[in-house]
Amino acid sequence: MASKRFAQVDRTRCVSCGACAKECPKGAVQIWRGCWAVVNPERCVGCGKCQKICPADCIQFQQREAAS
Repeated sequence: MASKRFAQVDRTRCVSCGACAKECPKGAVQIWRGCWAVVNPERCVGCGKCQKICPADCIQFQQREAAS
């Protein structure tokens, strides 16, 4: 069963340090072209580890839409 939430990155605040990508247990976070973090919502399990380690405090969680 998928998590009810997934991470999203505010790319205007991301410092592309890579801490979130290293911390993610599912490999859902990658640094895009050295500019900012990008989350693959299909792989994200909503554990919150990336948000806790982020020095820029730019990761928030969004609710998944219910499947029809």
